[in-house]
Amino acid sequence: MKKLLIVLAVAFACPAAAGVIDTAQKADAQSQSTQAWSAWGGNLGLRWNRDLFETVGVQVLEGDQRVDMRDRRLHEWFQVREAGGLKFIVRNGILQRFSEGAIQMRGGHALRLPDGSRIDLRDASLRVRAGSDNILDLVSGDGKAWFYIDRLMFELVDGDRRLAIQAADMRIAPALAARIGRPDLADIEIADLALHSEVYVQGGNAMAGTCSPYPWPGVGVPEAPGETYEADLFMQNFSMSPVGCQSCDGPGGASDGTIAWAPSSTLKNNVNNGSLQATIAGDPLGTSTALHTATIAWYMMFTGSPPTWFDPYKNDQHPYLIWNVYRFNADGSIEQIGRSSVKHAWLTTNGGCLDSCNESHILGRGCSDTYGVGNNDNPGDLGPRSEIVPATGIWGRCGSIWDADCDGNESSNGNDSWTRRMKVRESQVEAASHPGASYMVDSWYIARDDINIYNSMATVTGTPNYSGGNWNFSGQGNYRLGAAIDRWVDPANPPANSANSELDVNEGHAKVAVKATDLGDGVWRYDYAVMNFDFARAVLQGQGSGNGPNPRVVSNRGFDSFSIPLPSGQALLASKFSNGTHDNAGAWTLDTSGDRVTWTAPEGATLDWGSLYTFSVTVAAPPVQGGSSLRVAQAGTPQAYEVATLVPEPFDPNDVIFEDGFEAAP
Repeated sequence: MKKLLIVLAVAFACPAAAGVIDTAQKADAQSQSTQAWSAWGGNLGLRWNRDLFETVGVQVLEGDQRVDMRDRRLHEWFQVREAGGLKFIVRNGILQRFSEGAIQMRGGHALRLPDGSRIDLRDASLRVRAGSDNILDLVSGDGKAWFYIDRLMFELVDGDRRLAIQAADMRIAPALAARIGRPDLADIEIADLALHSEVYVQGGNAMAGTCSPYPWPGVGVPEAPGETYEADLFMQNFSMSPVGCQSCDGPGGASDGTIAWAPSSTLKNNVNNGSLQATIAGDPLGTSTALHTATIAWYMMFTGSPPTWFDPYKNDQHPYLIWNVYRFNADGSIEQIGRSSVKHAWLTTNGGCLDSCNESHILGRGCSDTYGVGNNDNPGDLGPRSEIVPATGIWGRCGSIWDADCDGNESSNGNDSWTRRMKVRESQVEAASHPGASYMVDSWYIARDDINIYNSMATVTGTPNYSGGNWNFSGQGNYRLGAAIDRWVDPANPPANSANSELDVNEGHAKVAVKATDLGDGVWRYDYAVMNFDFARAVLQGQGSGNGPNPRVVSNRGFDSFSIPLPSGQALLASKFSNGTHDNAGAWTLDTSGDRVTWTAPEGATLDWGSLYTFSVTVAAPPVQGGSSLRVAQAGTPQAYEVATLVPEPFDPNDVIFEDGFEAAP
């Protein structure tokens, strides 16, 4: 019987700072410059985005010869025939490029197209595309490439005995887009692919080079006494793509359907190694203040073994990714109209590294990694924001949707494809309902011990556009590190009658920004935006012996009240509140007693991390410097924080001009 042979040419080049890669290990790795490894047999998994396909009239039919396998990411598994093979290059434990070859599935799916015809993908082949690094074509039996695969998440597991492509984006090829009469669908991610194959290592393990000591955050730098490594993660680039549309019928339609978008996000670790260098060139936030780059833990949830688990936090620490949508209204106000759940990261491919510890669960200096659209949209890795303590990067595994009974064992999280998606209604983005509005999306990582949260996030502008059953975020551009609220009001250079102030405390970060607009006749409208980045007064409980390393997050609420002074004797002419919901659910109540305008959250509607709420008032008073108050939802000290901002000028009765034209006597 033939065996599937996947040959890996492994080349090593390990430049490293002194004290990072052990010299003896480095020399040993270099002495084993090239090895041929073999992978035998295996299974291939597909998770189709049926929601997205069905919006364009394509149906994925029941799979033929499926293998009875289950994984967190909900792939449908098929055997790979024990013939053929792929060849690819690996450097420092990271897949660099495919060189040649093909493998063939046993069984598979068929597609029913809008015209009723079919494409048979049973026994399809994955072939290396000639002249294109890291691209595989999915080719049907008639030799046509209907899909292609890129953005592979690759590692060697089980003591290097198994090659695991844990996730990869599978995209619509131009041939399929043309076949269904929708050329605009070319390159859209439509499925997530995985591949598991057994590996036989010939010769010694050339993956032996490791760090000594590991440059974790807080560890001393051997060649710089008194200095320590610091973590600083950057968002290198991202783009937003459609992943589904429920009951969408376009602008002005009767259904007001639900839109879902997800990003492809590329991060990069700080490049500094004793001197300051730009990690993201040309961006004001692109250079880290950390002179010595720390590695960042990137462990999959529910991995590791007691009592030590994984260094440096003795748990299964990993970063988290979220994304949001903002509308910049024609009247000058801003609203956050869509919020994602939390994507739990689980692997880093460590591309383009300057230093690497040769470990796919540790992000090295200068290393980059891309989580594609299908990966970020996978319901198996998405959880609620309420399980995270954002300022410390702690996940409450105990009591989470994966471990509700706190026994330390992973269970199904109960998600379907729509449960945790970022959702926006059509009425929130259609041009007729919001004339003159513009739109922005962000994507950002939360990593433990990150010294600068603002370069871990970035924004791009674009325009929601309806086409053939889907809403795209078209014309994406103007990429910039930092927060959307800082692009609404630049804190370093605020326009006239505007301000943007930061709350920076141990419990987290928030910003209060304001634009005051002169409406004429002495009347002013004040549009306040309050962004809670990572503030939470968390309540934690220890998990207990034997049930895993993570605590239970009992509560991680942010703020439940926002207030500004209201000039005594002044009437509140108008007010507005927005928490981004399409139906005003969870609206905060308004009170004007005590010479203040105060908004208060109803139960379950606090301003929590990753969220922006908007508050507006109209009064007959110009802006002056003053302060706002943010009350913390959880009891503690202080109960509220004061944040500088612009407020309506206090009313002075001595400034009243009487009907006879004379001012009041002093």
